[in-house]
Amino acid sequence: MTEAALAGFALGFSLIMAIGAQNAFVLRQGLRGQHVLPLVLTCATSDAILIAAGVGGFGALVSANPSLLTVVRWGGAAFLIVYGAMNFRAAWVGGDKLDIKGGTAGSLGAALTTCLLLTWANPHVYLDTVVLLGGISAQYDPSWAFGIGAAVASFTFFFMLGFGAKLLRPVFTSERAWRGLDIVVGLTMWAIAAKLLWGV
Repeated sequence: MTEAALAGFALGFSLIMAIGAQNAFVLRQGLRGQHVLPLVLTCATSDAILIAAGVGGFGALVSANPSLLTVVRWGGAAFLIVYGAMNFRAAWVGGDKLDIKGGTAGSLGAALTTCLLLTWANPHVYLDTVVLLGGISAQYDPSWAFGIGAAVASFTFFFMLGFGAKLLRPVFTSERAWRGLDIVVGLTMWAIAAKLLWGV
């Protein structure tokens, strides 16, 4: 059970740490100190709901059809390879850095609306949580421990991101550091893909 939970935590954390629109929004709000707690709870709870759906539904479907496990494994690896390549490309091209002056959330309602849209209207969220995490959870016994680990990773990440944002401000406003982060994320994605492909 502990092994499954740790595997879920590691994969969940690795997937969610890739900076996207949702994470950049939470980071920006954290830097400003605006509505941080409601936003991190919204993001993490949304992830937990989607992970539970994946582990409880898609994971069970894969368990009942072993051939799907191979498809999920190869599909998940392909997704991670592409995801990693996108980060490497971003690092190569450069020009990215956090612009904390862009856009304002205003009221709590406006901030939550933006957060929910960035979460539930993002197809990558479903690929990461329902499809990828849900499918891979079938390889672990019990699968629900894997799901709990992934959900805990989401809460851990968003609380670190939201409340640690002020400490990270010098880092994430630097283009060089942003490139470094893209490289680390890319390597992490490819390492997980290799683990899936070779079953290690």
